[in-house]
Amino acid sequence: MKHAASPSPPVYIAGPTASGKSALALALAQRLNGHIINADSMQVYEGLRVLTARPPAEDEALCPHHLYGHIAPDLAYSVGQWQQQALQAMAQAQAEKALPILVGGTGLYFHSLTHGLADIPDIPDMVRDDLRARLESAGHAALHKELAQADPILAARIHENDTQRILRGLEVVVFTGRPLSDWQNEPAIAPAPAAVKILLMPARDWLYARCDRRFETMLEAGAGAEVAAFMARAIAPDMPAMKVLGLAEIAAWQAGELSLETALAQAQRQTRRYAKRQMTWFRHRMADWHVFSEKDFEHNFDKIFSFISKIGLTE
Repeated sequence: MKHAASPSPPVYIAGPTASGKSALALALAQRLNGHIINADSMQVYEGLRVLTARPPAEDEALCPHHLYGHIAPDLAYSVGQWQQQALQAMAQAQAEKALPILVGGTGLYFHSLTHGLADIPDIPDMVRDDLRARLESAGHAALHKELAQADPILAARIHENDTQRILRGLEVVVFTGRPLSDWQNEPAIAPAPAAVKILLMPARDWLYARCDRRFETMLEAGAGAEVAAFMARAIAPDMPAMKVLGLAEIAAWQAGELSLETALAQAQRQTRRYAKRQMTWFRHRMADWHVFSEKDFEHNFDKIFSFISKIGLTE
């Protein structure tokens, strides 16, 4: 088996949903003695392996996988928490003379490593609990208006239904007395600036067709039973895990509120829209990444392996 040089800069693999990131990461890890580290904000939660397209157990058994399904879905999980855990996982891989391979579609996770995060003080639970209580009593629209007064720059970027980001903006200004947008303008230090940065950007029509097919495959693989068990846990609707693509639509079908055909069509549409937003974000924020646009990951694999061989990551 090929072994990574030590220490080696990590390999980052980003791309929209259904672009073949996980398959590519696994192929590279097997060939380069890699540890795979999750960079998807929904795959960190346990309970929805199928619906979040988390690697199956048989793939996870082929090489070390980190930060998958390790967070309870009734807990919030921040970019800062992920950053620190990802840095620890990378250090562990390098200590074992293995290559860290970070893979996912959450651009902010990668951005936290390449550009750093604002050094915002930890927010006490008391502040968070108070704001959640106010959210339940007053509603998200009222809190969005409050945020617009306290931090108009941030509020302009946030939809009034995005309760997680509204609460984050308010808790920062309440506790620190400074708007979150102000904190974010401060210079930050990138904790892991050196990396091989790979971005998968396949043709949109091909990607959309894969999004549609994958959701059908998820249903065949047991996503319905998975959702039923997950919804039985009665997790608060404003928790991030409740925003997993397809969860609301499948739950509505199981509750008799939608037909299966309508639920499937709506979930597929939401997935395509999410992929489009991801690609727009990547184009604007990852201009310095190495873009691979082939439709099939096998073709990308040959090019990517050749690319990383040239820069000295293989022996």
